[in-house]
Amino acid sequence: MSDRYVIITPCRNEAKFARKTLDSVVNQAIQPALWVIVDDGSTDETPAILDEYAAKHDFIRVVHRTDRGTRSVGGGVVEAFNAGLETVDLNQFDFLCKLDLDLILPPRYFPMLIARMHQNPRLGSCSGKPYYVHPTTGILTSEGCGDETSIGASKFYRVTCFRQIGGFVPEVMWDGIDCHRCRMLGWIACSWDEPELRFVHLRPMGSSVTNIFTGRLRWGFGQYFMGTGLTYMLVSALFRMSKRPYLVGGLCMLWGYVRAWRQRTPRYADQKFRTFIHRYQRRCLIYGKRRATEITNSEQATQFKQPTVDSGKARRLSAICE
Repeated sequence: MSDRYVIITPCRNEAKFARKTLDSVVNQAIQPALWVIVDDGSTDETPAILDEYAAKHDFIRVVHRTDRGTRSVGGGVVEAFNAGLETVDLNQFDFLCKLDLDLILPPRYFPMLIARMHQNPRLGSCSGKPYYVHPTTGILTSEGCGDETSIGASKFYRVTCFRQIGGFVPEVMWDGIDCHRCRMLGWIACSWDEPELRFVHLRPMGSSVTNIFTGRLRWGFGQYFMGTGLTYMLVSALFRMSKRPYLVGGLCMLWGYVRAWRQRTPRYADQKFRTFIHRYQRRCLIYGKRRATEITNSEQATQFKQPTVDSGKARRLSAICE
């Protein structure tokens, strides 16, 4: 196994943040072998900024798409990601990252993720944790993401795992479905809240291009689409009521779920998958997410097909990350 990784970044109208993300990737201790940035019809200065960086760095390739009229989250993000993926020969890489263009990454971010992939052959998808600048205090604040998932803004994959799960589902909650599919197949998906792996999210998760309430409604719909049970959804909404925006954020999530249920909106069609997450979510309610994830990972180990691990690579990367 080598250290070669490819990044694919779908983006639209990110001129406000793009340079910060571009600089943080360019300054990585181990640069990507290839970075494909898909401009999804931006109408601001994003295309010019991307072309500027591509002219300076051989590993950056820009794909320009026509303007679809509006920013499209969920399915639109995956569609733009896939447009970039179509230009890549994954056989040339061992790792793949879906990365947003509104992040600031620490300089050893990718080397540390690669090192952990080498150390644990079952690790299929991982990330650090997102933090945002609190609007009142100005303090970096955790977005509160669970350890059992890799974060949608920065999903680092072993190519073998990405292929086995069949890529991303083009719908809201794609970034939850993929981690559950990892566990179904015996892989481990996770994220770590460590100083060297914390990244700054310049646009807080779930805030939506419209407003945070629209984002929470979309989140609730996404849980419905994925197949989340009503009891688990109620508990999740109650928990979110204690987070910003207090009370109403959780209520918006619940309404997004209930509205989709009342309208009999189609759900993710894989019944085996939905049965799997129902069992996992029941365990979460009984044992908590951490213990439920440990039990599920242990149970699914028999489904895992082990790739080759290069111990020499693991030692060298560990030295870089110290």
